[in-house]
Amino acid sequence: MHCGHRAALLASPAHTQEEQSENCWIGRILQMFAQLSGTGGSEYRIGQLYMISKHSHEQSDRGEGVEVVQNEPFEDPDHGQGQFTEKRVYLNSKLPSWARAVVPKIFYVTEKAWNYYPYTVTEYTCSFLPKFSIHIETKYEDNKGSNDNIFDNELKEQEREVCFVDIAYDEIPERYYKESEDLRYFKSQKTSRGILQEGWRDTQDPIMCSYKLVTVKFEVWGLQTRVEQFVHKVIRDVLLLGHRQAFAWVDEWIDMTMDEVREFERNIQEATNQKIGIFPPSISISETSLSSCALTGPASAPSTPMCTDAPESLSVPKDRPRKKSAPETLTLSEPV
Repeated sequence: MHCGHRAALLASPAHTQEEQSENCWIGRILQMFAQLSGTGGSEYRIGQLYMISKHSHEQSDRGEGVEVVQNEPFEDPDHGQGQFTEKRVYLNSKLPSWARAVVPKIFYVTEKAWNYYPYTVTEYTCSFLPKFSIHIETKYEDNKGSNDNIFDNELKEQEREVCFVDIAYDEIPERYYKESEDLRYFKSQKTSRGILQEGWRDTQDPIMCSYKLVTVKFEVWGLQTRVEQFVHKVIRDVLLLGHRQAFAWVDEWIDMTMDEVREFERNIQEATNQKIGIFPPSISISETSLSSCALTGPASAPSTPMCTDAPESLSVPKDRPRKKSAPETLTLSEPV
């Protein structure tokens, strides 16, 4: 079964017994960056890096959160110079009760991302569930989400369901709601951007859209529907919250250069590793070009082999918050 999304996630039908749990979503996140200048793409790249680092730090606590294992330049023959990151997301207590019953007490998901902005690939795997994986392709374009064919090569004969995510008016889980991040009331002091009023997507120009193609594979019969629904909801909430925060924090990052945001990223990632109990922090972040053949993977955990090789698919580009819902993890390590 295949499903898609633009901006308000639609429920997907349950699997039959014969179906494998493999779901594709085309995701379109209408950016609040509709109010940026004609150079909004470069501004967004800085805002994205700032938001991901700060969000991960806020969501981390001792024993749980996002550990940064590797963050360094990488070069691909087709996409050129980019940044490779590897992270471990520790999240046992944030799993729903049915999932906690079947996973180890110390549990993490490995994230690997190849960021060739404005194109990125992110993969999530779990050593405890070898048949589970999430693959996300992201493309950024300066439009209102009007490119229906952006992933046509990947979805030629697959059924699609498209959803939009409205960063100002879609509801978020109550425990993540902050009035200071409510874009219906927020106005930037430095840029005068905001307030985002009803219908802002049709009136703001320029506007930038993040398109996401999400493929989930889970080949353990009996849990497919629950896993599908859980992942579907988590991805939607992650994308919504992250883009709200990037806009609401604009006064904090708008004056930063790329070098400054990389320094911020390094410092806060070290602080995050300490916060969750990873010692000593040793993260190398740079924008210096390196030959891909010079890169070597980090020492791996016994249960999780690690490699910086890009996935095969990368080489050939093809009015108020809702009531509290079931617990879920909400960590924003992948480029949103």
